[in-house]
Amino acid sequence: MMAANTVSIGAFPALLPELGVSAGLADWQLGAVAGAFGLARMLTDVPSGLFMTHHLARALRLGPLVMLAGAALIGSGGAFGVLLLGRALMGAGHTLATLGGLTAILRYHAGPNLASALAATEFAAMTGVLAGAGLVAVLPRAVPWNVALLVTCIPVALTLALLPALQRALPRAEGDGPRPLFARSAHDAPVAPRAARPTVPWLGLLAGVAGATIAVCYATVEQFVIPVRGSREFALDRAGIARLLMLGQVMDILSVLPLGALADRRGAPVVLGGVLCVFAVAMGLVAFGTLPLMVAGSVLFGFAMASWTLPVNILRMVTPPSQVAWRTALYRVAVDGGMCLGPLLSGILTARHAGALPALMMVVLAATGVALLARRRLRPS
Repeated sequence: MMAANTVSIGAFPALLPELGVSAGLADWQLGAVAGAFGLARMLTDVPSGLFMTHHLARALRLGPLVMLAGAALIGSGGAFGVLLLGRALMGAGHTLATLGGLTAILRYHAGPNLASALAATEFAAMTGVLAGAGLVAVLPRAVPWNVALLVTCIPVALTLALLPALQRALPRAEGDGPRPLFARSAHDAPVAPRAARPTVPWLGLLAGVAGATIAVCYATVEQFVIPVRGSREFALDRAGIARLLMLGQVMDILSVLPLGALADRRGAPVVLGGVLCVFAVAMGLVAFGTLPLMVAGSVLFGFAMASWTLPVNILRMVTPPSQVAWRTALYRVAVDGGMCLGPLLSGILTARHAGALPALMMVVLAATGVALLARRRLRPS
């Protein structure tokens, strides 16, 4: 399901330039449409987390339906407002699907192999992203952008067939009687003894900063810098942009499982700190390099994106099982805020200060990575 829900995400950046030309969008409007996905996710994170504390199965059923409704609006090829609403609905649906999947794993599969389990979900998600970009690259150029996007949304409908199997795999809720619609804590969930759970406030804070920074950089590079620089500075067409994006996605898929296994052995904070420093280099190459350097930066960018789930692993170290949905939702607010701000700020700043945001992100990435490396490794309980 995670893979199927990300196919359209992989396709969207390569179609962004054509969407802008077709709808006659200014740069700030282009950034707003790209950023609406992250904004909707940010606004729906907390209510979704509160909802799925007791209604995880319902949230997983709603996610694909909301995504398909948003895809239908975008596929209509309407005006700016329609595109904005459709992209927002897709973001809200993706929140329910992604946060639901993470909550299930963090609540029921926490343990010494948690990093590998989370890496497996990232592997599946990036496989879907790669499939979306690859599908756009091989579709005939005569296929309109909105039809191409709708084709990449077909796997979302297929997830509905997988829902019964997933719901059978989820443990049944304990206790009788009505359950609240929204709640911060599932009181019936088993809670580990307090002595077994390290409480390190700075570690949770660094995880949030790392997640938000990764999200800003991902959205900036994937949904604005590569498509816009590729089309305007290097005259790449839809297929060329898709191939450039696929380089990073292939590297992400190749790296994510080994990085997860390494984090289980060496500790997620240390591994994440080193990867963030590599990420800073990748940002510089993609945002400021020539085409060959941008290609190299895309490869490093893909490697760095394989660390996407490591902040979640760190967050789980300091979170009791009964509050996983709530705490993960708060974390996702920071992440999805970054997903929104990345392309939006890029669209606003591109006319006069195109390099300002990538340069700032390079500094934040490096500083956060050094801070994580400077602290003693902490293993999950």
